[in-house]
Amino acid sequence: MKLWQLLKSHLGPYRNVLLLVVGLQAIQTFAALTLPTLNANLINNGVLVGDNEYILRMGAIMFGFTVIQIIFATGAVWFGARAAMGFGRDVRRDLFHTVTDFSAREVGEFGAPSLITRVTNDVQQVQQLVVLATTMMIAAPLTMVIGIFMAVREDAGLSIILIVAMPAAVLILGSVVVRMVPAFRVMQLRIDRVNAILREQITGIRVVRAFVREPQEAERFAGANDELTETSLRTGRLMAALFPTVSLIINISSVAVLWLGADRIAAGQMQIGSLIAYLSYLIQILMAVIMATFLVSMIPRASVAADRVTEVLDTEPSVRPPADPVTEVAEHGTLEFRDVGFCYPRAEHAVLTDISFRIDAGQTTAIIGSTGAGKTTLVNLVSRLFDSTSGSVLVDGVDVRELDPDLLWSKVGFVPQKPFLFSGTVASNLRFGRPTATDAELWRALEIAQASGFVQAMPDGINSEITQGGTNVSGGQRQRLSIARALVVHPEIFVFDDSFSALDLATDARLRAALAPHTSDSATLIVAQRVSTIAGADEILVVEDGEIVGRGTHDQLIEECPTYAEIVESQLGQGAVA
Repeated sequence: MKLWQLLKSHLGPYRNVLLLVVGLQAIQTFAALTLPTLNANLINNGVLVGDNEYILRMGAIMFGFTVIQIIFATGAVWFGARAAMGFGRDVRRDLFHTVTDFSAREVGEFGAPSLITRVTNDVQQVQQLVVLATTMMIAAPLTMVIGIFMAVREDAGLSIILIVAMPAAVLILGSVVVRMVPAFRVMQLRIDRVNAILREQITGIRVVRAFVREPQEAERFAGANDELTETSLRTGRLMAALFPTVSLIINISSVAVLWLGADRIAAGQMQIGSLIAYLSYLIQILMAVIMATFLVSMIPRASVAADRVTEVLDTEPSVRPPADPVTEVAEHGTLEFRDVGFCYPRAEHAVLTDISFRIDAGQTTAIIGSTGAGKTTLVNLVSRLFDSTSGSVLVDGVDVRELDPDLLWSKVGFVPQKPFLFSGTVASNLRFGRPTATDAELWRALEIAQASGFVQAMPDGINSEITQGGTNVSGGQRQRLSIARALVVHPEIFVFDDSFSALDLATDARLRAALAPHTSDSATLIVAQRVSTIAGADEILVVEDGEIVGRGTHDQLIEECPTYAEIVESQLGQGAVA
């Protein structure tokens, strides 16, 4: 059972705390179960015979037991809650580290909304079960076992009521819980669906409004929300049916105790105090059944959540760190693809086939091709966002699958196709890859990236606030800040994945001119859609359907590669080709 596996693996560090909780719960339960017997003695030996001294003495003892119960119950809840909160923190930590180790393949398979739900809502469900277990699961069995013994000791003749009441409660509990398991499983899927739609609508709000799709999107969200509501109501009705039913059993059992007990008192077979004590034990026992019922009713949902959590924790990343990583390399600033191929899982056709080229320090290689040709997949292989399914990618003469990950990432400055900025400041974003960079180095990188002008115009310069995703700056500004972030690292290899598309031609030209001396001792790989961006590259690779269909300089490709000539003609006109 995945739930037990998760609890066993993450509650181990809190073993001593849990043993302390068991001890505290045992003492407080013993104190609580001693009170009815003391009360029976007070009535039988004090109230009925008018012995005030005995009443006072017994009352003092009962007060002492009550204080003990309160102190130890409070301690049990305190330490139990700390263990449960620590458990939740540890699971979320392990999930976070597991997810951050995932390649883009695993993230795509699970989906971002589902991963967010698993790290938050699913962990919370299991954590809530741990809280209830430390406060109820220990006390409830002790109360039932010790309570039955104490009740039978008070009067064995009334035990027939316990024999009937407890199995009835257990049968009702079991029948309801069996129906709750599939309902909770469906509920978590419904939550995933609502999160996915909400994420899409918030992220794509501009597209929704631009195409006047608010009514349709509202209807789509309402459909998913209604499905979640329906499932929640179904599980809620099942849970709501538990407690009135168990309460009915308690009330019927109490009436039966009073009915049979009155006859036994009239026959002289038991005393009034014993009847009251037995009734107290019966209520405590059945209340323990209610607590166990509530706890067991939480197990199905926690079990479903635990399955989803362990599914993530047990998933091995397709991009794994090497067992014996290479930490020293002989070459400097070289990037080579050797017969590289890549195919997504269960895909019918490969995205890349037999890609081979080499870039030495100081050289610039550009890649151009139609949309869907595999350009972004190719550059993602450099920093191991994916691993090639055939062939090898070499950085400084070593296969990236054998390089130490930290060493690899320190050598590669990657600017993604979709620039992303983190919440913080301009400076914190620029220092993301190199925290020790000075302010002077940040400004130098901003100047090269043609971003110093708008950063200086910001209220606090490089200390100005950047919202999550960089939504408070324009697309072109985000792109230039992303380029500056890569420049701050001073990498041996620059990878620009269509990183100049949001820039106007003048800014693009100035940036490339300023970039040239800064990358003179680095290998530079540029993916671009505009011919003007890559015309001056040392080598241009034309990619079509995952294969290199042309390579050479701009002038050579115009003469020798029809695909490249068509691209040039479509962008620059017939005269540029001629």
